[in-house]
Amino acid sequence: MMIDLPLEQVRTLLAVVDEGTFDAAAAVLHVTPSAVSQRVKALEQRTGRVLLLRTKPVRPTESGEIVVRFARQLARLERDTRSELGMSGAGEPTRVTVAVNADSLATWFLSALTRVPQDPPLCFELHREDETRTAELLREGLVMAAVTSSPEAVTGCSVRALGTMRYLAAASPEFAARHLADGPLHETLARAPVMTFDRSDDLQDAFLRGLRRGAVGAGPVRHAVPTSEGFVAAVAAGFGWGMVPEAQAGTLLDTGRLIPLAPDRPLDVPLYWQQWKLDSPALAAVAAAVVQEAAETLRG
Repeated sequence: MMIDLPLEQVRTLLAVVDEGTFDAAAAVLHVTPSAVSQRVKALEQRTGRVLLLRTKPVRPTESGEIVVRFARQLARLERDTRSELGMSGAGEPTRVTVAVNADSLATWFLSALTRVPQDPPLCFELHREDETRTAELLREGLVMAAVTSSPEAVTGCSVRALGTMRYLAAASPEFAARHLADGPLHETLARAPVMTFDRSDDLQDAFLRGLRRGAVGAGPVRHAVPTSEGFVAAVAAGFGWGMVPEAQAGTLLDTGRLIPLAPDRPLDVPLYWQQWKLDSPALAAVAAAVVQEAAETLRG
C-alpha cells in the first residue's frame, strides 16, 4: 500500500532544509518551532525513516534527500499549474534552475539560453559546478536540470547525450621553452608547474596518465584558478600548462600565445543533459534549446 505524504509535512521538511534550522523554518512558515518539529517527526514516523540529521545547519539523510527532491518537484508543478490557470502574479517569471560546468558556461551554454522563448517570461538561476558533480545538485533536488559528465540518470530524471567537449594540452611558448625542452613530453610535463581549476579538477592528471600509460598524474606545483576565462589566461601567461577547451584555444593558438603540446592527443569529455521527469513547459523549452545548441557546437 502506498503511504500518503501529507503536503504540509513535506513542505515543512523542505523549509527546514532550506533555512538550516527549525527556528528559521518556523519563522518562514509563520508557526512555532515546536510545530515544525512535530511535523518533521510525524513525517519520519510515517515514512519509517530518519529524514534529517540534527546538525547545525541540519542536513537531509539519503532518505530525506528523496523527500526534499519530491518537495521541490511538487513546488515546481504547483507554480506551473498556477501559471497555466492565470493565477500567478502579473508578469511573474517562471524560475528554471540549472547546474552547469564552468567551461560550458564560458563557451556555449549562454548561447543556448538565448534560444529559449521568453513569452511567458523565464528567470534562469545557474549553479556553476564541475561536470563530475553537477548530478549531485540534481540528486539533492537543488536544481531542475544539469549539464553533467554522467550518463547514468539520477533517480527521477531523464538523460540525453549532448556531445563532447574537446580539450587540448597547451602552454605558452616561453613556458614550453623553460620547462618542457629537456626531455620527452611525458617526463617533463610530470615535473612542470600545472594549472588546475580547483582541487577536484582531474583533467590534467587524466591527460598525463594517458600519456604515460600509468597512474602517475601531474606534478606537485599546482596553480588553481576557479574561473574558465581566468584558467585560460593563466596558461597563456605562463603560470603552468593545462587542458584548454578547444573553443577557447583557437585564437590563442592562431596568434601564438599558446602552443599545442600534443596535437594528436586531445581529451574529449562527453556531456549529458539530465532533468527532472516533469511535464513542465518551461523546462521542456530550455531542454530543447540546450540540445539544439549542443548539436551545433559540441563534437559528436
